[in-house]
Amino acid sequence: MDPTKRTVQQIGLWILLVLVAGGVLYGLSSILMPFLLAAILAYICNPLVVMMTRYRLPRAFAATLVLILLVFLFVVLLLVVLPLLIRQVKGIAGQLPQLATWLHTVVSPLLQHYFGWNVETVVLRDWTVSHSDEIRDVLLKVLPSIKTGGLAIFELLSVLVLVPVLLFYFLRDWVTLVASVERLIPRRWHAAARTISLEIDMVLGEFLRGQLLVMLAMAMFYSVGLWFAGLDYALSVGMIAGLVTFVPYLGVIIGVVLATLTGFLQFPEWTQLFWVWGVFVVANVLEGSILVPWLVGDRIGLHPVAVMFALLAFGSVFGFFGVLLALPASAALWVWGQHIGHQYLESTLYRD
Repeated sequence: MDPTKRTVQQIGLWILLVLVAGGVLYGLSSILMPFLLAAILAYICNPLVVMMTRYRLPRAFAATLVLILLVFLFVVLLLVVLPLLIRQVKGIAGQLPQLATWLHTVVSPLLQHYFGWNVETVVLRDWTVSHSDEIRDVLLKVLPSIKTGGLAIFELLSVLVLVPVLLFYFLRDWVTLVASVERLIPRRWHAAARTISLEIDMVLGEFLRGQLLVMLAMAMFYSVGLWFAGLDYALSVGMIAGLVTFVPYLGVIIGVVLATLTGFLQFPEWTQLFWVWGVFVVANVLEGSILVPWLVGDRIGLHPVAVMFALLAFGSVFGFFGVLLALPASAALWVWGQHIGHQYLESTLYRD
């Protein structure tokens, strides 16, 4: 067979396989979500298990210790942080009428004076005051959905029961699973596939593990910094801003907006907001100049725009499963794109 024709057939076969795999993922996305979540957690925690095995601990025992540690952290988060968030959300909901009044007495005159905009905030204020109880009830109904994961009964049980079980087996058998996948690769492509997989592991591993540490560090820094600045709801604002740091620049934007609105309602003088804004300025400098280069690294090729596009694109197609799948898929595509681009620059199509 003509080599060119064979190459075209192979490319067509791979495209067909990719389309079939995409269709299977789309159809089974709700079922595969616990498996993918457990696999991602196992991928992040595998270096810790490897470190324990170097001290002659059996891998199954090391996996059990890591699983116990993760469950303990989850229970602490559920029992300690969540009640504080619920109490603070109740307080924020109770201040909604004051926010509407502030918009009417402060913001609306400024917009009218400088821009000529006539904002009818009286209607908003009256509506907020009359429906404050309903708004509070809605906010408090959202928080229990955080406890239950916002899922149906079956999905809730799968997350709380199936994920830990899957995580244990993934951690225990990670080396065996990787070796099994490696054996399936055709020998003629084995060297290239191994090189690409190692590059994907470098990009994805540094990004996921480093970004997780950055999120936790920023959540702690925001919470403590806003508490020192005197903000009443420092924990809620800090936790939200820190955890949303996973999406580039979104954490700072949401944090500044929430902290500014809360500060306007709390502080008698708006100049006290300078301390609140100073926390975000210092945090942004700390994140960009110290935390990200140290924890994530400068070798990551994932551009912030690519990260945001991947999260939105995969999330819109596959839902929460797509959000989990976005970064592994985008890291793999980025590495593949680098190799394809290098081959293109070396090809006769480009040179001639």
